[in-house]
Amino acid sequence: MKLITSTDVPTSLARVEDPQRPTVRIGLIQHRWREDRTELIEALRDGIRQAAEAGAQIVFLPEITLLRYPADTLPTGTPSQIAESLTDGPTITFARDAARDFGVHVHTSLYERADAADGDDVVDGLGYNTAVVVSPDGEVVARTRKTHIPVTAGYYEDKYFRAGPAAGAYPVHDVALGEGGEVRLGLPTCWDEWFPEVARAYSIEGAEVLCYPTAIGSEPDHPEFDTQPLWQQVITGHAIANGLFIVVPNRLGAEGLITFYGSSFVVDPYGRVLVQGPRDEEAVLVTDLDLAQRKDWLDLFPFLSTRRPDSYDILTEPIRPEHVRIDPNAMTHGTEVER
Repeated sequence: MKLITSTDVPTSLARVEDPQRPTVRIGLIQHRWREDRTELIEALRDGIRQAAEAGAQIVFLPEITLLRYPADTLPTGTPSQIAESLTDGPTITFARDAARDFGVHVHTSLYERADAADGDDVVDGLGYNTAVVVSPDGEVVARTRKTHIPVTAGYYEDKYFRAGPAAGAYPVHDVALGEGGEVRLGLPTCWDEWFPEVARAYSIEGAEVLCYPTAIGSEPDHPEFDTQPLWQQVITGHAIANGLFIVVPNRLGAEGLITFYGSSFVVDPYGRVLVQGPRDEEAVLVTDLDLAQRKDWLDLFPFLSTRRPDSYDILTEPIRPEHVRIDPNAMTHGTEVER
């Protein structure tokens, strides 16, 4: 994989005091899926190795890392037959092995089997889209289930994944990275990145870094529409409005009806892209985060302390009828889905 590094930390434009914390070096990988699982794991391990050798303390991987993206078509049979255990399935086993072998934290994403979830006794043929971080000693130190689920052509994820629980949907994990490095980390996933409420909730809870493991590319019903610029702009806006570093590892290459467009990137609280991958090539990205920049920016532009939560009742109202989308694939059953 191509190694792209950007370790010259840009000036914190709103800084008035010297930072008291060291920078944190992170890596992220954008990869092309391979049908041969052994070949795929070897490619990902090589990427993690490159990032670790470049000094990364944590390495982030794209959405449902080891699977071919399933939701480009409607499922046949029981969708969750391809889901896996969070305790000893192939993805968590791969992440544990890589974290131990290369001495870094490894973030990965999997299709979690619902019957493996704590206290979960509902049988609906679906599973969860789950992001985790594994430490070098093999411990799962962070876990979050995807909250918002897409429903449109080529991204029929509502037919595969349950939404994560509403209670405690946006946990912030304190991840100790060694040698003085520590990060307050949130783990939303893909479609969550389009919702400003998600980034704001994480920021209020004190997150410094969000990682959105992502699988986004072409639109089968609109093949000439390139959404990449919009995708990057909306995430950059979240970073600025919430004083966040945001890490976005995306897939690339053709899988079924979708051609994923890579372009993985890291953006800082000032909206500056620190490092970015190409659209059409596998890459390992490495960059440094000056986490004190969050405080610098939010001290100058105090968005969180000047909020008016007493005026936001409309945001918690039920979905309005005019916003309900008719699912064309289920019209014969009278099914509607919320936009």
